[in-house]
Amino acid sequence: MRLHPLSVPLRAVSRAIGFAWAFLVGGVALSRGDPVLTGGAVVVAVLAVLAVVGYEVAYFRRFDYELTEDSLDIASGVFSRREREIPLRRVQNVDVTRSLVARLLGLAEVDVETAGGGSTEANLRFVSREEAARLQEEVRERRGARERGRTDRADATDSEAGDAAATGVEGGEPAAAGGTDAEASTGEFEPTPVGERGELLFELSDRDLLLYGLLSFDPRLLSGVVAFATFVVPSLGQRVDVPNVGLAVIAAGVLVLGLGVWLVSAVVRVVQFYGFRLRRVGDDLRYERGLFERKDGTIPLSKLQTVSVEENVLMRRYGFASLAVETAGYAPGQSPSGGSEAAIPLAPRADVFTLARDVEPFDEYDLSRPPERARKRYVRRYALAALTVVAAGFLVSRFVVSFPWYALVALVPLAVPAAARAHANRGVHADGDHVVTQKGWWRRRTTVVPNHRVQTVIRSQTVFQQRWDLTSVVVDTAGSRSISGSGAVAVDRDGSEADELADTVVDRTLVTVGVRETPETGGGQSSAAAGD
Repeated sequence: MRLHPLSVPLRAVSRAIGFAWAFLVGGVALSRGDPVLTGGAVVVAVLAVLAVVGYEVAYFRRFDYELTEDSLDIASGVFSRREREIPLRRVQNVDVTRSLVARLLGLAEVDVETAGGGSTEANLRFVSREEAARLQEEVRERRGARERGRTDRADATDSEAGDAAATGVEGGEPAAAGGTDAEASTGEFEPTPVGERGELLFELSDRDLLLYGLLSFDPRLLSGVVAFATFVVPSLGQRVDVPNVGLAVIAAGVLVLGLGVWLVSAVVRVVQFYGFRLRRVGDDLRYERGLFERKDGTIPLSKLQTVSVEENVLMRRYGFASLAVETAGYAPGQSPSGGSEAAIPLAPRADVFTLARDVEPFDEYDLSRPPERARKRYVRRYALAALTVVAAGFLVSRFVVSFPWYALVALVPLAVPAAARAHANRGVHADGDHVVTQKGWWRRRTTVVPNHRVQTVIRSQTVFQQRWDLTSVVVDTAGSRSISGSGAVAVDRDGSEADELADTVVDRTLVTVGVRETPETGGGQSSAAAGD
């Protein structure tokens, strides 16, 4: 099958504008008003546009794809031919994106992502909206059919082994495959109609959407303002004395700037999560969101690695939280197509935990906090950070803009309550089925890891932790959050407690996946491979 014919002009226009602008602006700048050189730049820009159009036509003619029972096969390439066969069993997410222009033309972009991939495995840009929905649904159905077939065969094998052990027979005729697997093996496949969207689990109302925008302010957005200030301040050239009235104006300007950044971040969130819906379709979760660019993607529960409940200080103040789901290879927001971002952007905290337990059943937990000396370490850390701010304020006041820098000294005593909050928001709990970790002060994240998904247990200790005999325990899964350091981590545990925790998690993981029958009492390994 081929891409939609309208993909040629749509792709060509998006590429040609960039090429033409670069050649035209660069050529005019280099010509310095010379009419001959300026005309040459225009001609080069036109040739670049024609080259882009020719390339897109060739790309369209040489691009073919086919969805088989076991794989998605793609052949592409203009100058060199590339053929790919993507096994459906490895597919994690099938995301459908429709920009505003694509929606007007009835087109959609399909991204197919696999476990462990560093980029989108397959990109179909563009197909019709109906074809995108068909691909998304049939990939889900066929992948699920094969997984159910493997489960049926494993159950049949276990049943045969049990019967043979009970009757004393060694062997016997193989049992017939389950009905689902038989359909997959014979090629008789009828996908679920595209119009059936499954059970609605959550829908973000307009009121909650506005609350989400206002409560999800990220202070890291201010980094752009700080970066801009680093260019502006040196341009002052010399120290400037600011009178008291001018200082008040500057303070007001900073406040207005902060409110402006807050409102911009709120608008971005509203546009991003407009019309958010989460449904359960078979064994998958399916989300839809977006105002101008509509995204429709899947979260396969069979590939689930962790679930995380996230709350910043504003959400905690008003009793709200968000739910994030991580699948193998990608964490929310880290996949090439943007991922699911969040299974639930914003809801009352109790409702979020209810859905989290529906997705991955886990019991009530009692978190064990870091030892008391960890809190003392946090006091020193935050006090040092406050003193750094004071020193920076003194240098700015001394050499750039005069202001009462000594007022910043009030930040130093705040290190004590800040350390208390950091200590209170860190903890770990491990039982026979799950590991639960909690960390974060501004944005607290409670992560639940099923034991059968644990890949590696890592004990790490920084130079600063060594002074306090503290160790962090990383519970790594097949997802990418653990790799990036934002996954399940028990931070600042006592050295002996960290060793015991790591060994316990490894033992329970090996029991869960059937490598051991009972946990070992003491000792153990520092890493374990388990699950898909």
